[in-house]
Amino acid sequence: MMSPIALNPPSPSPSIFKEEQSLSKLPSMPTAVSYLSAVQQADTRARSRDNTSVASTPALSLASSGTASSEDTVLDEDDENNCLVYPLTPPTSKQVFTAPHTEFGHCANEAYRCVSKHDYSKPFQEHTIEEPPYYVLIATYISYLILICFGHTRDFFGKRFAKSCFAHLMPHDGYAPLNSNFDSFFTRRLKRRMDDCFGQPVTGVPGRTVLILDRYSTDYNHTQIYTGGKTRALNISSYNYLGFSQARGGCSDAVQESIHRYGVSSCGTRLESGSTELHVSAEALVAHFLGTEDALVSSMGFATNSTFIPALVGKGSLIISDELNHTSIRVGARQSGAYVRTFKHNDMSSLESLLREVISQGQPKSHRSWKKVLVIVEGLYSMEGTLVNLPRILELKQKYKFHLYIDEAHSIGALGPHGRGVTDYFNISPRSIDVLMGTFTKSFGAAGGFIAGPKTLIDALRLRGHSGPYAEAMPPPVLTQIIASMTSIMGVAPQSTKSLNSLSPANSIVRSKDSADMLPKMAPASMLPSWVNLYPSLADGSEARMRIRRLAFNSRYLYAGLKKLGFIIYGHSFSPIVPLLIFNPAKLFMFARMMRVRRTPIVAVVVAYPATPLEKGRARLCASASHTKDDIDLVLRACDEVGGILDLKHGMGERWGIDEVCERAVELVHSA
Repeated sequence: MMSPIALNPPSPSPSIFKEEQSLSKLPSMPTAVSYLSAVQQADTRARSRDNTSVASTPALSLASSGTASSEDTVLDEDDENNCLVYPLTPPTSKQVFTAPHTEFGHCANEAYRCVSKHDYSKPFQEHTIEEPPYYVLIATYISYLILICFGHTRDFFGKRFAKSCFAHLMPHDGYAPLNSNFDSFFTRRLKRRMDDCFGQPVTGVPGRTVLILDRYSTDYNHTQIYTGGKTRALNISSYNYLGFSQARGGCSDAVQESIHRYGVSSCGTRLESGSTELHVSAEALVAHFLGTEDALVSSMGFATNSTFIPALVGKGSLIISDELNHTSIRVGARQSGAYVRTFKHNDMSSLESLLREVISQGQPKSHRSWKKVLVIVEGLYSMEGTLVNLPRILELKQKYKFHLYIDEAHSIGALGPHGRGVTDYFNISPRSIDVLMGTFTKSFGAAGGFIAGPKTLIDALRLRGHSGPYAEAMPPPVLTQIIASMTSIMGVAPQSTKSLNSLSPANSIVRSKDSADMLPKMAPASMLPSWVNLYPSLADGSEARMRIRRLAFNSRYLYAGLKKLGFIIYGHSFSPIVPLLIFNPAKLFMFARMMRVRRTPIVAVVVAYPATPLEKGRARLCASASHTKDDIDLVLRACDEVGGILDLKHGMGERWGIDEVCERAVELVHSA
């Protein structure tokens, strides 16, 4: 369901990517008159002080600077000159600009907002796989066949006539080769040809835009040569869902203060419990944010799964895992010693059938009852963009009495009216989930992960999980970023309006009209360190609400727009991860390169085997709250042009032209 929004939005704000654009040439915007006035006044003040000729909202460098002495002028400009505020209403000339436009795009148009929420009047959107025409699959397999034949032929003759190039694959001086020819074939013959797409170095903040370092190769990507130039590009590839990856702003100021107090990597003054006040505050805020009894934080997201799953189950227990679960879950399941079974991705019939089989048969050979049965799923799957069918899983949980573990690495902060993840999206009590896991690397712009659940469980994991007694502690600046960003989503209240004890009991999984209200809305000021002072727009939660609604609109618009243009798209319509299927391996790196060398460069991530099935290579586009509607228009126009050249439009259904998609964006979002 989405909030009611007018279907005839006013003209969108101009994009900063347009070259040679001055304030006098900007189109009339009735809804942002005060915004333009503020920009002009700030520009006048900056010019009078610095005597520079830089525009108040400078156009990005759309090509390589080409000289070793060139610098990123956008990042070096003055705050008043380059920083634009991002409130719900256009800023006035008296307001202080706190975020660079290149890090977070200003968009005061309330039409470009919607609410991420499940509509229970409609059936859950099942994961449907749309297949391309047969000639696309045949061409894809033929491409791999040609690659394999020519690659092995070159290896055969190369080992005999160009031995120096294959020394690492041949035994010498009594030593065996480090890698066999077969094991390294895919890496040498395909991935290396695409390394310029996978390993593009960047500098600065990966916000709305990103600054990439220019480089080229003369030996088919064996080595890269840096030119010394930099290129500003639109960033549609980072997990910066809520746009908190900023070098300036309220969260950054809090992080800077923490560095002055604690240093960059020191653990500060430790308490008797072995943690700093920041660790205590962060864990309390996570539990309050999710609506659970307790929580713990870990210094690494991958390690959160791989080290705490073995502490939950062991020999004699059963793990039932979705076949597309993340590698960290697979590693943790293997290390636990438990018996592992998998079910088809997001297929509830497959899950129930497997539950009936394993529960009725018991342990192999002995047929004894399982000590524990743990079902592990992800809230939002990073490669497919699909959303877990949580209501159905909870029905099965009540029927078969298993424990439920949900990895919310990509869904926490990105889904739900309040940004609380899949439980918020489905309006379900978080106490219905036994273990909630997530990371801070996506929506919160930090690092590390967390585990949340009942207090008795968290206390046991602090002792038994390897990340507790053995891993390093999270540094204070990272903890401060977590505290500031998470608090801004909740808002700060002088005292909590509802205590955690007022939440539903742990065995209640029934959805009700009031279940969303059971989540604590604001964080009590007592949970924050006394020296953390947030901007008013962050402290009252208004800015975060705007970010959550902008992310929902951008995600849905990007998904629906690509669908209407004729592409095969996977995932849920509210997912910020939008996989665009490309299939052919040769078209993968061509897509990435053609997007990057456009007049307005766009950085897009392409994903191939083994991260995906062999024939289903894709571009993974990631929407962010930092993007404006103009930015999504730019991406759609680029995809439309490149997709037409590379023959990527194989989707079914009604097709629109790119101009119609951009003009009817709000209508498209509502009808998606």
